[in-house]
Amino acid sequence: MGRQVLVLNADYSALSVCTVPKAFLLVYLNKAEMVAESDSEHLRTVTSSYALPTIIRLHAYVQVPYKRIILNRHNIFKRDHHQCQYCGSNRDLTLDHVLPKSRGGKTTWDNLVAACKHCNSKKGDSLPEEIGMKLRQKPFRPTFVMFVRDYSGNVESTWLPYLNRWR
Repeated sequence: MGRQVLVLNADYSALSVCTVPKAFLLVYLNKAEMVAESDSEHLRTVTSSYALPTIIRLHAYVQVPYKRIILNRHNIFKRDHHQCQYCGSNRDLTLDHVLPKSRGGKTTWDNLVAACKHCNSKKGDSLPEEIGMKLRQKPFRPTFVMFVRDYSGNVESTWLPYLNRWR
């Protein structure tokens, strides 16, 4: 049961994603209500069958500080769709500082991209434009909702109204 459930705050804003057992427990303990359920799947016990949640809403509003996506290798690769941002390859990926660290480049969302080993070594200590390389997309910091919507993999169609309203 590797499905994910979208968790909404009391004001219907996207809060997080959790597992089906966690979501079911929140509903069962009356800490959340089911907003949407699967048409085709159910949770079954020996004597009962329950709707499988796809979206739940918490009863109590949770005050959350500004949610930021953690800057790490895995999340950079997700943002860049596991493709080299110079040639499009999906093999032997590394991280590249667009403005090299030796030239004052920082380790930030706006300066890191996925790059294959070949392009990374070809670029070396240069700026991409200095050696005729172009980025496929400019690096950026994804928002939490964008990350859930675009990069979490399996996004249910029922989630989209809740994810698209908070861009």
